[in-house]
Amino acid sequence: MLAIFHKTFAHPPEELNSPASYSGTKKPKIPQETLGEFLSHHSHNTFSLSFGHAAVLAYARPDPPSYVHQRLFCGVDDIYCLFLGSLNNSCSLNKQYGLAKGTNEAMFVIEAYKTLRDRGPYPADQVVKDLDGSFAFVVYDSKVGSVFAALGSDGGVKLYWGIAADGSVVISDDLDVIKEGCAKSFAPFPPGCMFHSEGGLMSFEYPLNKLKATPWIDGEGAMCGANFKVDKYARVNSIPRVGSQANWMEWAQH
Repeated sequence: MLAIFHKTFAHPPEELNSPASYSGTKKPKIPQETLGEFLSHHSHNTFSLSFGHAAVLAYARPDPPSYVHQRLFCGVDDIYCLFLGSLNNSCSLNKQYGLAKGTNEAMFVIEAYKTLRDRGPYPADQVVKDLDGSFAFVVYDSKVGSVFAALGSDGGVKLYWGIAADGSVVISDDLDVIKEGCAKSFAPFPPGCMFHSEGGLMSFEYPLNKLKATPWIDGEGAMCGANFKVDKYARVNSIPRVGSQANWMEWAQH
């Protein structure tokens, strides 16, 4: 899967942008070039959606039985979700949210996002923490230009993100595409974390702790973006969230 969002709609951490991207021979690419790279890597059963200059979503349908993780894509009410992996507690989650028994993980994530967007009774970190399984997802709400992404904490699914030549944020499970499109301005997406275009990056496992950025060195020994890990000694300044106050704006205060 591939998701690219213009810097106007998504503001990734500054530490993700490496100065080494502009000092070497390989420079970051513009989003259109990265999309072309992804489509060439996955020439079969692939499609993409463009939302003007705001966003691009691309999906490669897996060819069984060669794939390890389930890949899903769906769109409901102008909200789109790319989902990788699986949830062990899908049935109980669907029941909790009043969804049909056969609702797949991507459709569930959209419904969970809509609950959060409309100021439902749960804080965002609790909603994601309730997901049991190996998963990664990216949600794009094209009506309001919001981005919501998360990666499970068990390490079963890998996800990467980086910065394109025009400052756009690029998210994909295809490491080669990320390397080609972002040069040295990329890193693994931190497990157990979630990212929102308004609230930024935070841990859904330890929502009251800050994240600490450390330089990430790639396999070639070059300094790239940054790894983000929970700082057990640094707490965020926030009041416990209750009821409808548990919304995106409270996340933004982290």
